[in-house]
Amino acid sequence: MSTVRPRIRLPRSANPGDVVQVRTLISHPMETGNRRDADGNIVPRQIINRFTCEYGGKVVLDVDMEISVAANPYMEFDVKVEESADFVFTWYDDDGSVYSETQHMELG
Repeated sequence: MSTVRPRIRLPRSANPGDVVQVRTLISHPMETGNRRDADGNIVPRQIINRFTCEYGGKVVLDVDMEISVAANPYMEFDVKVEESADFVFTWYDDDGSVYSETQHMELG
């Protein structure tokens, strides 16, 4: 499998009480377990089955994903920010791998 790589986009600046747009994308093949390789063997299922986002230690998004999600899942959502804090993004893979990325948001 290619390298799994999360990418995060947060606004450059925000003030307390603002609602900010958060965008994430993770490079991942999202194999359904239904496809066959060139030799006719079934390619094992391997999907990101859950995504969470925490802000300031509180869960602001928790999503269960299924096999119908396309490769390289993209998420876009809004969060109301009240204080300077870390965003922690976590993706959970069927194979037991966990991919996590943390970004700090400093409010003006």
